[in-house]
Amino acid sequence: MEQKKGKFGNWIRNSISARMMIVGFLLLVLLIPLEFVKDLVRERSYRQTEVVQEINSKWGNEVLLSGPIVKVPYKTFKEIRTYNEKEKTYETTSKESILYAYFFPDALDIASDVTSKPLNRSIYESVVYSATMKVTGQFPKIDFSKSDIDPKHIMWEKASIIIKTSNLKGIRNTPLVTLGSQTLEMTPRYDKKYLNTIESGFIETPNELVSKKVSFSYDLTINGSESLKFLPIGKETTAKMTSNWHSPSFDGNFLPDDESKEISKDGFHASWKVLQINRQFEQSFFGSLPNLEDFAFGTSFIVPVDEYQKSERATKYGFMVIGLTLLLFLLIQLVSKIHIHPFQYIMIGLALVMFYTLLISISEHSTFLKAYAIAAFAVLALITLYSRAILKGFKFPVLVCGSLASLYGFIYVIIQLENYALLVGSIGLFTILAIVMFASRKIDWGTD
Repeated sequence: MEQKKGKFGNWIRNSISARMMIVGFLLLVLLIPLEFVKDLVRERSYRQTEVVQEINSKWGNEVLLSGPIVKVPYKTFKEIRTYNEKEKTYETTSKESILYAYFFPDALDIASDVTSKPLNRSIYESVVYSATMKVTGQFPKIDFSKSDIDPKHIMWEKASIIIKTSNLKGIRNTPLVTLGSQTLEMTPRYDKKYLNTIESGFIETPNELVSKKVSFSYDLTINGSESLKFLPIGKETTAKMTSNWHSPSFDGNFLPDDESKEISKDGFHASWKVLQINRQFEQSFFGSLPNLEDFAFGTSFIVPVDEYQKSERATKYGFMVIGLTLLLFLLIQLVSKIHIHPFQYIMIGLALVMFYTLLISISEHSTFLKAYAIAAFAVLALITLYSRAILKGFKFPVLVCGSLASLYGFIYVIIQLENYALLVGSIGLFTILAIVMFASRKIDWGTD
């Protein structure tokens, strides 16, 4: 029995196939703590998202803004026919209800200056902004002739101006709309139907709207985060946006003009021009105002890839780092005939896993580059000194240190790249495979 155990032990110790199976099994075992690290990165990232959303909700969330809209109430009458049981006849009554007509401007021009700044809570940071806007334009002559509404049922004396927005909390001033010869103060309406809407008092001289085109203007200061977008309700809508934010994402249904778009490390400038023919809705609505958010355009103030995203991308290469490092030690073992115990493989693998926990924890208090450099240096020093103890001499520990340093440097480059990450990664992996094939060409694989 002891002889059989001895033969099995010698086979494990001397067989290349056995050692390869053991290293492969240990690699699979090390995936367990690596998965725990990935869960840790996701948990910390979710926590950051929660804190950022809380900061944004108190400062002001994303902003979606329309220009001014003329709202004119009108009466409608509906005949209701009921059966009288006593008289055995039908009676007809008329029920009056109030509906509204909405008229959009012919010209709408929005000039916005957006100043972004960071807000911190503990170790987390959010980017918010304050936008100062000058809105000008012109309403056409208000015309009901295309509708079947009786002119005497139009309630001109209760006409008003409304402005739709997604963020009442962020408004920092009381907008005063200059409409023709009068100034209207905008206030919010407590009504589910007009949620996120500010409305003026009744227009004192509504006859101006009927007799001629009327110009309007107002200033608005609003706090927000994430994005600033506009609804192109003008027959011709133009918008200009200037900001100190260096990483904008122009999105929505319309993109800015290429000639006007300028982006630098100091900020950006962009201009839009949207015509009525470019979007699929008319300039007036009767009865109700539809949801036009799908036609919005503007800018998202995106945060470039943060530390958690970079750490998550780094952990995705964890299997490759651990696998290649264990493979390197296996090749050294086969070439040098130095025995490396499975426990020593486990210690090396756990040291490689510790790199990611160091990276996450340090990057929460410093830049990703500094965290990456400190974590990589610590793990390199630890594994190199450990290799010196188990491999003897200096040749193989220096090889391990150089190989691991090159691997960490290669992964850092891939993490920083966006458009060329796949290309560089593929070339790098091909190069690594070629090196492994070249290094293992003289190993006698017949020993079993």
